[in-house]
Amino acid sequence: MSTLPRIAKSKAKPLVSEEDELPSFLKSSSESEEEEEEWEPKRKVASKRRLPKNPESKPKKAAAPRSTVIRKRTRKTAVKEEPNVSLPIAADEDSKDGLKLLQPEEDGDPKPKTRTKNPKMPRGTKINVSQGKMNNLDSDEIPSTSAPLMENEVKQEKYEEDFTFDEPPLKRIKSTTCPQGKPVKHPGSTKHQEELEMNWDIVQVLSERTNIEPWVCANIICLFRDENTIPFIARYRKELVNNLEADALREVQQTLEELRTVAKKTHATIQKIKKEGKLSGALLTALLNCKTLDELDHVSAPYKTGSKGTKAQRAKQLGLEPAAISLIENPVELSLFSYIKPNVKGLTTIQEVEAGVQHILADMFAKDKDTLDFIRTLCQQRYICIQSALAKVSSKNVNEKDVNKFQLYQNFSCNIKNIQHHQILAINRGENLKILTVKVNVPDGVKNEFCRWCVNERWRPKRYAKPELMNILHNSVEDSYKRLIYPLLCREFRSKLTSDAEKESIMMFGRNLRQLLLTSPVRGRTLMGVDPGYKHGCKLAIISPTSQILHTDVVYLHSGQGFREAEKIRRLLVHYNCSTVVIGNGTACRETEAYFADLIMKKYFAPLDVVYCIVSEAGASIYSVSPEASKEMPDLDPNLRSAVSIARRVQDPLAELVKIEPKHIGVGMYQHDVSQTLLKATLDSVVEECVSFVGVDINICSEILLRHIAGLNANRAKNIIEWREKNGPFISREQLKEVKGLGPKSFQQCAGFIRFNQEYIRTFCSNQQTKLAAEGHTLMAKADVQVASEKWGKKKSKPAANVAVRPNPLDQTCIHPESYDIAKRFLTLIGGNPNDIGKPDMQQKVNAIIQKEGIEGSAKTLNTTVHTLQIIIDGLTQPEGFDIRTDFDKPDFKRSIVCLEDLSIGTVLTGKVENATLFGVFVDIGVGKSGLIPIRNITETKLSKAKKRRSLGLGPGERVEVKVLNIDIPRSRITLDLLRVL
Repeated sequence: MSTLPRIAKSKAKPLVSEEDELPSFLKSSSESEEEEEEWEPKRKVASKRRLPKNPESKPKKAAAPRSTVIRKRTRKTAVKEEPNVSLPIAADEDSKDGLKLLQPEEDGDPKPKTRTKNPKMPRGTKINVSQGKMNNLDSDEIPSTSAPLMENEVKQEKYEEDFTFDEPPLKRIKSTTCPQGKPVKHPGSTKHQEELEMNWDIVQVLSERTNIEPWVCANIICLFRDENTIPFIARYRKELVNNLEADALREVQQTLEELRTVAKKTHATIQKIKKEGKLSGALLTALLNCKTLDELDHVSAPYKTGSKGTKAQRAKQLGLEPAAISLIENPVELSLFSYIKPNVKGLTTIQEVEAGVQHILADMFAKDKDTLDFIRTLCQQRYICIQSALAKVSSKNVNEKDVNKFQLYQNFSCNIKNIQHHQILAINRGENLKILTVKVNVPDGVKNEFCRWCVNERWRPKRYAKPELMNILHNSVEDSYKRLIYPLLCREFRSKLTSDAEKESIMMFGRNLRQLLLTSPVRGRTLMGVDPGYKHGCKLAIISPTSQILHTDVVYLHSGQGFREAEKIRRLLVHYNCSTVVIGNGTACRETEAYFADLIMKKYFAPLDVVYCIVSEAGASIYSVSPEASKEMPDLDPNLRSAVSIARRVQDPLAELVKIEPKHIGVGMYQHDVSQTLLKATLDSVVEECVSFVGVDINICSEILLRHIAGLNANRAKNIIEWREKNGPFISREQLKEVKGLGPKSFQQCAGFIRFNQEYIRTFCSNQQTKLAAEGHTLMAKADVQVASEKWGKKKSKPAANVAVRPNPLDQTCIHPESYDIAKRFLTLIGGNPNDIGKPDMQQKVNAIIQKEGIEGSAKTLNTTVHTLQIIIDGLTQPEGFDIRTDFDKPDFKRSIVCLEDLSIGTVLTGKVENATLFGVFVDIGVGKSGLIPIRNITETKLSKAKKRRSLGLGPGERVEVKVLNIDIPRSRITLDLLRVL
């Protein structure tokens, strides 16, 4: 299987000079975005205005902190009170708000330079009071990577900079303390700073763990902090993330959350220990050095509530800590006999005193950063293996059948560097079931070298120590390794292996799910869905090309009535002109497939040329009894609803599969053994990515599909549907801003993924104008005989508002509204008409200008970036109704069936991938039993260029050509070799 892409490792062409600092939109998130999306400006403003309520205090010279608070609160009031009509801003070098990439240092200067030519004004200051509405995206949003900054706007910014908030602009904040690649922190993120004040740089650690450049990681951190979604970043902020794909962004997001969790728990632990009065400087340093939860638990374990305390703590309570420190710092003057106290338990003999000192030293060694770094480096250079064996009590308490499942791991040993992810998950499952015992084997050579290094270098006494003291030191090092460090190493190794295996399993699940959701839809066909069954019959559902339910029925094909039921099926197929049968792959699938294949071979359905395909019915039964299904098909029996779902999975897989909980779709492996929280978050993110990239027609899509668009959720989707039902269809993307609860940030995230059928909109607008004209004549006639009342004036203004809404041809494309100005200037440059979007004439004009100037030259002419211009070109040249799923594989339609007995070794077949796992790929070759292509037989040379480009590898729905390597009929096992991807 292809691994996760590492596109970020390629050298990115710098878009700006390295003197440019972090872009403004990455520096600070607007105050309004920190509130809920459903903000109520008037109420917020009213509450803020109560702050300066004592006029007598104004003449007094207040302290600086008080002044700052008043300024900030005043700023919030101004942002909430006035509408913002700022236009998107260009990415040119002269633009103050243009997007600027963090670039890696080339001259070795660790401090980033900032430009001071044009001081930066605060966000949200570009206010035009004369306009009462929002013309484009709020300035709270990320500015465009492409729109130009006009000269008059520059003048307006300079004029308004000293006009609004009475506080220094954000760009004047010094950032010289920040190392290159670290995002500039801003005043609005105090809480965030506190969470990440550690002894390590989050950008650097994130870069090391994800293998992505630091400047890209810094940009990603700021993008996520500003609540940008993965689909939005992957499509519209490519230059900031070096063209990373969604999978890589998702991995960075997960790693970032882990680091933030460590930082958050560390600070919580510090505060707790501080309240108890036990926080020392050394302990604080040790806590702030922790990069994982395992390290944090190791350091903080003695201070947990209810803990009896460690041996070292009890020794310190006896007053032996000075003796332990003296043994390292000044052993000449140390006399352990002076610590003997016959009446104190633990200090009665010299042996007890020595044991106490030993415990304190062992604890010091185990918490020392340099010591732990040395042992970890040593382990990386040596052979460390993980071993599993059959538990002694497993035969008594566990079913023998379950024990046999772990036969491969009953005497298993493998280097931790080479062990496969699926092996780790299998071992963990066996251990949880108490069938296996697992341990990490660290060779004795590691212990010997570690002890030698500690005694002779790191913890060597600074002055001469007597032999008896050196003996204590030796024993302390060995005790520290055996009792504290070795268990820590084992936990770290197991935790790291399990974490990596879970992540890979979840990422594999996500890739399979994406492949399944992006299966090419089968348009324009009337389909018969068949949910196979024995006793309760086969449920049938015939749906129209527009997914309407035409007929439902139940037939009993496997109870001796097959011949009589064949006539009913033939009558239904002919009556509805249906020539495609979709069969679910559940119980009785093989027999139902053979039944239809036999009738097709006999041409029983003539004159129809009937074909059939097999589709996964995973989750269909769960969906059929769900509230969504009851709402969608209230009068239909749940058993028949599953047949409808099976047919719709072929007609529009994405629209149907989003109705089902992703983990019930039936792809992936070990899904019940991994973190359910991480699994759900990843799968939901994949669904959001697929739905967003395919796009939805806002006027016909369902609420379920709409809620998966980036930036939307269940409440916003419901509000959009309610607005549509109340006001009629949406005419343009701008109208989305009128929907309750859909604020500027949500609009920015979702706008580019929402489509409008222009033909439908033009027809609706034409009818609406005729209706408004008729209403206008009626209103004018009434105005001649009646004085307009205040209420009448309101009624009169509504038609005027509706007339102002005009369809925008760019709304049918993937071009984001923030780039509309650039798109219009590009159309002017090529002499194109917006109404010709998607037509051959438009493609010819675009090709002509690109051949003449090149895409980079054209981007420079338009003062934008190559990535933004490429999106504009795609949007203008793609035909109307373009669907990215057309490049993916369609269902495999068949007319005949093949039996397992018909196969022989060396037979070459074509098949369809059913599931991809970490150890191989299962392929349906049409014999009723899937064959397995071992992972070792899948190489990049066998994948087509398109598959490599999409970085999808092999996933559900892919059509492949395979060769049979081995057939085990008793066990129904077929081993295959991949020849090529079709």
